[in-house]
Amino acid sequence: MKPTVLIPLLDAISYPAMELEPFGLRKGGTRSSEYISHGNPHPLRLAATLLLLQLRGAASSFQTWTRIGDAPADHVVKLEIALKQSQFDELERHLYEVSDPDHHRYGEHLGFDEVNDLIKPGDDSSNLVHEWLRDHGIGEDRLSYSPAKDWVKVSLPVAHVERLLNTKYAVYRHVDGTHLVRAPTWSLPTHLHKHIDTIQPTNSFLRAAPKKSNVMPVADNGQDMSDLSAVQRIKATSPSPDLTVAQACNVSAVTPLCLRTLYGTINYDPKVPGKNKIGFTNYLGETANRSDVFLFLNQFRPDAAQAAFDMAQFRIEIIANGDNQQTPNNATQLAAGKDLEGNLDAETILGISYPTPLIAYNTGGSPPFKPDDNTPTNTNEPYLVWVQYVLAQRDLPQVISTSYGDDEQTVPQAYARRVCNQFAQLGVRGVSLLFASGDDGVGSDGSCFTNDGKNASAFLPSFPAGCPYVTTVGATKNFNPEVAAFDPRNGFVSGGGFSNYFQRPSYQDAAVPPYITSLGDQFKGLYNKRGRGYPDIAAQGQLFQTVWNGTIRRLDGTSASTPAAAAILSLVNDSLLAAGKKPLGFLNLWLYKRGYKAFTDVLSGAATGCGTSGFPAVKGWDAVTGFGTPYFPRVRAAALNSS
Repeated sequence: MKPTVLIPLLDAISYPAMELEPFGLRKGGTRSSEYISHGNPHPLRLAATLLLLQLRGAASSFQTWTRIGDAPADHVVKLEIALKQSQFDELERHLYEVSDPDHHRYGEHLGFDEVNDLIKPGDDSSNLVHEWLRDHGIGEDRLSYSPAKDWVKVSLPVAHVERLLNTKYAVYRHVDGTHLVRAPTWSLPTHLHKHIDTIQPTNSFLRAAPKKSNVMPVADNGQDMSDLSAVQRIKATSPSPDLTVAQACNVSAVTPLCLRTLYGTINYDPKVPGKNKIGFTNYLGETANRSDVFLFLNQFRPDAAQAAFDMAQFRIEIIANGDNQQTPNNATQLAAGKDLEGNLDAETILGISYPTPLIAYNTGGSPPFKPDDNTPTNTNEPYLVWVQYVLAQRDLPQVISTSYGDDEQTVPQAYARRVCNQFAQLGVRGVSLLFASGDDGVGSDGSCFTNDGKNASAFLPSFPAGCPYVTTVGATKNFNPEVAAFDPRNGFVSGGGFSNYFQRPSYQDAAVPPYITSLGDQFKGLYNKRGRGYPDIAAQGQLFQTVWNGTIRRLDGTSASTPAAAAILSLVNDSLLAAGKKPLGFLNLWLYKRGYKAFTDVLSGAATGCGTSGFPAVKGWDAVTGFGTPYFPRVRAAALNSS
């Protein structure tokens, strides 16, 4: 049985003054939430407005989810209530000023307390929300808060949340067998609409799938470490200072030596490790297996091998009961490929940026829900859990890589905006956030339809890739020249596109419109020409050598290109900090104004998908490889000259 989708019914309600726009629901130039807070509109119109407010971009792709029954009444939900941030516009102004190489404040990132002062909710919002909770028997002694008190958190049984939000929770099963407890519709008292941005977990079906294609084993069961050729061992252990790309690289097996040679980091020795740090995220029960990481580094970066077991050199932080299993996988875990993603990220980053300290953030997020298990530890959204955790830390790595994402339309727009705004809070503190652009080009063939009840043909942008406050990374393959990545053996295609939720930011105004013009009427109606275009940059992302379960595997994906790019940019930060300068922070203003000249343009390939040829790579910025791949000596020089 498919879940009921309410949007077609709402479309039938006559409301000619209302239209959906990229930045939300509007009526006559004002937010519909403002409309319903005045007077007493007809109940049907009020209901339509309430549901549209909550369902815009919500309720996932119902082709892939099935409602299997009511959620158990005593299942505990950790409810997260996002209060309106009082001065986000001011925070955004600071972000753009400290990230603009032409502004006198460039590099003057804000501190922990300064950011919290800007985003704390107003007294009215705080008082009204607490009054509403008290009316439902929820006292302040049961609440917890984010440092700025812009998030209010409380754990409640489903039955209590259903009364609070006038909703009904159910268990939904994905086609891959995983489950979520969600409420596709929910409502609030009218007077709270302008004080609350979103409440989760409710109608978000974001799955944070790792942006990694199918595993490409070198042999049926993986290649034993002892079977590597002597040539591979010599290249790994004795790199020559004048090694060429042709000597270091093999198109069928990408190694750290290849990446360091190709992108020009091979002769750079980090100067301030410890002052400079790098991080990456793990979700969905992933971790990095230290034994595998050791085997990988011992083979491909022997001077870094000790880092695998050095807790100061490679730290794993557990968030919300995240996984950190260091014992061998069982048969079920091996069949699921557990830790392929975590190993890939750790091995890639340490293989390039060692001895820069690495932090892995293992976040519990949304575990599988079993209908006969009423007490799973957490059903919250993983990005929300992770970003709230890191925002509460005073000391952060300067670069953080994330290889996860999902179709943008699976995320309620209000939720996506709020999470994106929290990424801006990290950017203004001097953190560069890199996200994978996706592995399905413009969309996986056969699934390119809207989820608004109309099932219209459309390209499928990714989230968080389309957030304007992050730097999104596509993938390339080959070496002379590099081209947009595509692997017909497993269907991997480097992702790219244009957000339907986020308008094109001003920093893209010079680079993106010419590209859209060059497309003409190609793909007309399939993408949002006014949307934030991505990716911003690219890096190698195909056939990475990865050690997993003691054997070598080859992996494709922007899961590979993103940590590779992050490691290179981390070395740029090392050089900046060693010179007494500030780290890059939010990259995009610098990138689109000056930094792009230091990247190697990619001129061939395309983000195919949805039964089309997809967005092509062209001279300059394009929606498959961005500005191209980083060459460290040039990027380093450009960054030093901008500071």
